[in-house]
Amino acid sequence: MNEPVDLKRRRLVQLTGLSAVAATFPQFLFAATATSPPHQASFDFHPDVDLELTARPAYFPILSGPRTNVWKFYGKLLKGPEGSVQEIPGSFLGPILRLKKGQKVRIRFHNEVPAESVVHWHGLHVPAEMDGHPKYAIKQGETFVYEFEIMNRAGPYWYHPHPHWVTARQVYSGLAGLMLVTDEEEQALNLPSGDYDVPIVLQDRTFDSRNQLSYSDHMMTRMRGFLGDQILINGQAGFTLPVATRAYRLRLLNGSNSRIYKLGWDDGTALTVIGNDGGLLQKPETRPYIMLAPGERVDLWVNFKGRQVGSELVMRSLPFTVSMHGGMMGGGGMMRGGERGGMMGGGMGGGMMRGGGRGGMGGGMTGRGGRGGMMEGGMMSGSAIPLGSDYPVLKVRILREESDDSALPQRLSSITRYRLKDAVNSEQPKTITLSMRRMSALLNGRSYKMNDVAPDEIMALNSLQLIEFDNGFEGGHGMMMMPHPMHIHGLQFQIVKRSIKPGFEKAYQSVSEGFVDEGWKDVALVMPGEKVTLLKRFDDFKGSFMYHCHNLEHEDLGMMRDFLVR
Repeated sequence: MNEPVDLKRRRLVQLTGLSAVAATFPQFLFAATATSPPHQASFDFHPDVDLELTARPAYFPILSGPRTNVWKFYGKLLKGPEGSVQEIPGSFLGPILRLKKGQKVRIRFHNEVPAESVVHWHGLHVPAEMDGHPKYAIKQGETFVYEFEIMNRAGPYWYHPHPHWVTARQVYSGLAGLMLVTDEEEQALNLPSGDYDVPIVLQDRTFDSRNQLSYSDHMMTRMRGFLGDQILINGQAGFTLPVATRAYRLRLLNGSNSRIYKLGWDDGTALTVIGNDGGLLQKPETRPYIMLAPGERVDLWVNFKGRQVGSELVMRSLPFTVSMHGGMMGGGGMMRGGERGGMMGGGMGGGMMRGGGRGGMGGGMTGRGGRGGMMEGGMMSGSAIPLGSDYPVLKVRILREESDDSALPQRLSSITRYRLKDAVNSEQPKTITLSMRRMSALLNGRSYKMNDVAPDEIMALNSLQLIEFDNGFEGGHGMMMMPHPMHIHGLQFQIVKRSIKPGFEKAYQSVSEGFVDEGWKDVALVMPGEKVTLLKRFDDFKGSFMYHCHNLEHEDLGMMRDFLVR
C-alpha cells in the first residue's frame, strides 16, 4: 500500500518520467474499496468541455534546494473554449478550471498515484455518482469519467480527493485545484478581470531538512488537525503579489487541512467582500476582518489607488480565541500561542504555557521567530504557527502607477431568500451535534460507515430542510470542544442565524465580526459553544450526499456521514 507524503524516513521515488513510480508505504493509507466499476463515457452525453485530469507523482521546486515530492493534478483540454484549463505557473496545485453556467462538462480522471482516489467537485450541484463519494474511488491505473452540467451560478469552487480515511493526506500531498464558474449576471458587472482577477489559495505545510513534506500521524495531531509551519500561496513559498494602483479582485480559498484564518490588513484597512462560497453577494459587505475556515472561499474587491509605488501591504491572520472546555482527559487550563495570541484550552492537563512571538515575514511566511516552544492542547504543537496566533499570510507590493476608472457596483446579484415557513420541518429542525470523545470525532454520536444511513439522515427529494449544527449546546462535561467547519454536499444553503451558549461569549467576540453569512454557503464554521441554523434544499438528484467537518483530519477520523436523498 502507499502513502502520498514523505514522512522524513520514507521517500517517493520517481522512476521513469511522471507515469512510473515505486513507493513503500503503510497499509492504512488506502481508501475503502470502490463498490462499483468506474463510470465510463456515455454515448448520449455531448460535452461542451471535454478534458483530462490526471493525478500523478511529481518533483516540484517549492523551497530553495532539493525539489519536493508531491502528487499533482495535470489537466489537458480536449474540447472546449480556449483557457478552460489554466495551469498556475510554478505551482504544484492543479490547473484552474474555468467554466460557464449551462456548459456540459466531461472530465476524464486518470489515477496514476499509487493509491485509490476519487475527485469531489466542492460546491457544485451534480448527481450523486458524480460527486466524488468514497464508494466510487478508483485504483491506480483506472479512469473515472465525470459527466455533469454546470448548474451553479458564477462563483469560486474547487476540487480535491475524497477517499475515506485518507482525504487529509492526499490533499496535503498537493491534490487540489480551483474551479471558477462564470455566468451572464457576473459578466455584466465589469468586475476586474484578466491580470486584475487574482486567485489566491492559502495552505500551510511543514517541510523536513530535505525539503520533503512532513506530516504527523500522532493521535493528538489528528484530533487537533494538522498545522503546518509555513504558509504557501498558490503552492509557492515566500510569495509576493505585485499590483498596480488600481482595483483588483482577490478570490481566496482556504485549501488548508485544518487551519482557520482571521484575515485582515496590517494597516487596519477594512475588507470589502463581494462574494463567498456560492458566488456574488447581493451587495458589497464591509468587515474589519474575515474568518476563513478550511474549504471556505471569499471574494474581495481591493483598490490600491492612492498607495505609494514601492510600498507594501500585508494581509495577516490576526489573533483570535479558541475555547476548548474540558480537554482530552477532562483537564482544565489554558495555553497561549503567540505573543498577542489566541487561547488554546483543555489538553491533557492543566496549567498555562506561553510561547512564540508574532513572527517575521522571513522564511516564506513562517511566523517563526518566537520566544519559546509552542504548546497546544496539552501536547507539543509541532507547528511554529499555533491556531489563533498572529502571523503574516500575504504580502502585496505596489509596483507601478496605473489609471483605472472602474467602480465598485453597489448591486452585485439577485438572491432569493428561503423562507422558514417553507421548510418541511420548520418546527422540528434536524439537529446535528458535533463532538470529540474518546479519540473519536462524531456527528450525533456516530462515526462514518459506508452505506450506513440513520432515519434522521433521510431527506425527501425536492424538499427544503431546516438544519442545526450544534457545537456545544448539548455537550457534556469533559468533551473536547473545537471549531468545526461543516460542509454539506449538493445544493448550497443559506445561514439563518448563529447562537452562542452562555459562557462562550468572550471567546466568540474575537471572531464574530468576521463571518460572511450573506448569500450562498456550502461551509459553515461552527465555533465552540455555537449553534448555526441553516436552510438547505435537496433538489434534482437522488442518492448519497456527504456532510462532514472540513477539518480534514476530523473527516478522516469519522466526522462524516451521508444524507440519503430519495
